[in-house]
Amino acid sequence: MSFGTLGLSPALQRAVSDMGLYAPTPIQAEAIPAALKLTDVWATAPTGSGKTLAFALPLLQHLLAAPRQTNFRRPVRTLVLVPTRELAVQVGDVLANLAYKLPQSLKVNTVFGGVSVNPQMMALRGGADIVVATPGRLLDLIDQNAVRLADVQHLVLDEADRLLDLGFADELQRVLALLPAQRQTLLFSATFAPEVEALATKLLRDPVRITVEAFEGHKPDITQRAIAVDEKSRTALLRHLITENGWKQVLVFVATRYACEHVANKLYKAGMFATPFHGEMSQGARQEVLSEFKAGRWDVVVTTDLASRGIDIAMLPVVVNYDLPRSATDYTHRIGRTGRAGAHGDAVSFVTAAALAHWQLIQKRESLELPLEQVPGFEQTETPPPPSPGNGGIKGSRPSKKDKLRAAALGNPLN
Repeated sequence: MSFGTLGLSPALQRAVSDMGLYAPTPIQAEAIPAALKLTDVWATAPTGSGKTLAFALPLLQHLLAAPRQTNFRRPVRTLVLVPTRELAVQVGDVLANLAYKLPQSLKVNTVFGGVSVNPQMMALRGGADIVVATPGRLLDLIDQNAVRLADVQHLVLDEADRLLDLGFADELQRVLALLPAQRQTLLFSATFAPEVEALATKLLRDPVRITVEAFEGHKPDITQRAIAVDEKSRTALLRHLITENGWKQVLVFVATRYACEHVANKLYKAGMFATPFHGEMSQGARQEVLSEFKAGRWDVVVTTDLASRGIDIAMLPVVVNYDLPRSATDYTHRIGRTGRAGAHGDAVSFVTAAALAHWQLIQKRESLELPLEQVPGFEQTETPPPPSPGNGGIKGSRPSKKDKLRAAALGNPLN
């Protein structure tokens, strides 16, 4: 199958060919024809499967087919919402690079928080055909009359499960209230938790549901390992593994901003080129870390779940879960940073005695059966704590306060 069989215009086919792409991925082969028909689309596909092009190409074709009615101001006809600044930049770059190759002038603007709002307001003078935005900054710009959403014809929620989650619910509700009722809505993500699916159902109208599983021959080539280790020995074990295996690009996930700084500082003092990456850093600092990491100038980046979605680092060889993720869904997104585009990757999880029950739950939900390894010199000596009443703090065993709030939100449809 080629891109030419999907109904794309010759100009878009040439643009894709210029990117060195000749055959669509499974998600692109299914989602592009559906999106071209102007139906709502609900798409689930593994990380690294090409979801961005799956919605970018039909969006651009719709804009080419319906030129704007005025030459003086460009109404925002397409809105792409994403949960993080890094993903906004990545998606915006893909759309802008494709639009640059097209015969009709299309303006793409990317807006996100963490930087001054003034340059973004200036860039929006005269409007834009496509706006890629994080919800909070978009609302800031709306409040300052820098952007209007009354003409939006196409809405995309990328990493939709995060945007539909409780953390974005209020902001997303405000944005949706400003959009025309008649529009096309596209949801794309690698995972959808059951409670998020209920919210998505209320948002879409007769959607085409697309689920692309990672099948043999297209599954990410990721070797997963679990190592039993005492909590106090994790940093020393991490140094040992990096040195012993000669790892040169390692993405290390921890639970908190403090742990980012603490672990990165310890590694740096031990002679390793390590740096933190978290949400309290300025946008400029975060972009610099990512650029230098991709260029190989940092050996280790220690991060929170900020980096678990939407960040594409070509040929990233190793991901380490220094702290286990809160949920099986987060585990999927974390290890999905490696093993991309056919490359091999390694994903290593440290399992302390206190986290053993949580690790067993993640394994159950991910259908994993990984033996707990012991590394010589770092054998686990701690024992699991006695079971506590209730769910023992394990996410998913019974409704948490957040789950209850999310359930209550089902009575307030997102429309």
